[in-house]
Amino acid sequence: MAGRPIDQNPGGITPRERIWAAIRDLKTFTAGDLWGEMPIGASISKDLIRDYLKGLENAGYLQRCGRDGRQVRYRLAKDVGVEAPRVRKDGTPVTQGRGREALWRTIKILSEFDARELAAAASTEQTPVSLAEAKEYCAYLHKAGYLILARAGGPGLPARYRFNPRRNTGPKPPAIQRVKRLYDPNLGKVVWQKEDNHGLD
Repeated sequence: MAGRPIDQNPGGITPRERIWAAIRDLKTFTAGDLWGEMPIGASISKDLIRDYLKGLENAGYLQRCGRDGRQVRYRLAKDVGVEAPRVRKDGTPVTQGRGREALWRTIKILSEFDARELAAAASTEQTPVSLAEAKEYCAYLHKAGYLILARAGGPGLPARYRFNPRRNTGPKPPAIQRVKRLYDPNLGKVVWQKEDNHGLD
């Protein structure tokens, strides 16, 4: 689902998450009902709602249960909890970002690790995580204070890290943005950014 940059969504809540929360509250609804539940300033269009409903229906989360005039009425057929399903219009799952989710989850489980160990532990057959992605994520999290340097790296010696429990901000993985900054969706704010455009040291 397209939308404005995630750090411009009020409270760091994405349009998909707002729509899903309303679906879980209402149980049965039309697209118009959901539109009426959206807060002012959330930047959620009727087309966005219709596209997400189509994806949820195709994925089996929703079923049609009649009509209200010209609008289809849906019912929630599969409630998977507060985390909004990430699906395309055809119902197939969105896989982008799964690697970061796996890294963030694994970081909080491991007591100490280097990037190679982290990549191996976070990888699954469905979602492999590369060493390069693990290295980049560790570098950003360390800059932002989420990781504590347990051992500095050197020639042939990888840096080792520990998770800083004081920075356990929530279940959503902090996101590296294109402008070389780290955004934490759990806090709804940018938590670290480079002063220049040359990337990380």
